[in-house]
Amino acid sequence: MILSGKEIQRRLGTSIMIEPFNEAQLNPNSYNLRLHRELMIYTDPVLDMKCKNRVQEIVIPQEGIVLEPRKLYLGRTMEYTRTEGLVPMLEGRSSVGRLGLFIHITAGFGDVGFSGYWTLEMYCVEPIRIYPGVEICQIFYHTIEGDYVNYTNGKYQNNRGIQPSFLYKEFQGEAE
Repeated sequence: MILSGKEIQRRLGTSIMIEPFNEAQLNPNSYNLRLHRELMIYTDPVLDMKCKNRVQEIVIPQEGIVLEPRKLYLGRTMEYTRTEGLVPMLEGRSSVGRLGLFIHITAGFGDVGFSGYWTLEMYCVEPIRIYPGVEICQIFYHTIEGDYVNYTNGKYQNNRGIQPSFLYKEFQGEAE
């Protein structure tokens, strides 16, 4: 079951934390999250799952930046979220998708207990100018049935910024 916007607001400070929270970003069954001014791109010509790939950080100026098609950009939300006893999920906003900007390619599913900023996997089909602070995606919450274990110490837990892929750690035998 998906929580309503009113239920999201009711659970703030208990099972849901969104910092900062702005009631104007609350929807009937989700909450809009904003794009931070930081982006990251990979600089290696070929990405290797078994290796730590090199990245470059980019700052989006107030006048915006044009994203190029066929290039992966990693961004992050301005909001820090924490969820207890619920499964957080992320989707791009339809208004953004209708401009050909995909906000998460495959990773919109969060783990119960996740705390941190959301890294956004951004990819566009046409050149598009983006701006810091734009409401770029929405978070929504599912209830969870049955016994579960909170995600407490995974490789992306309690992050403070954009997280490139840490898949290489699994090949090196480092625990999730």
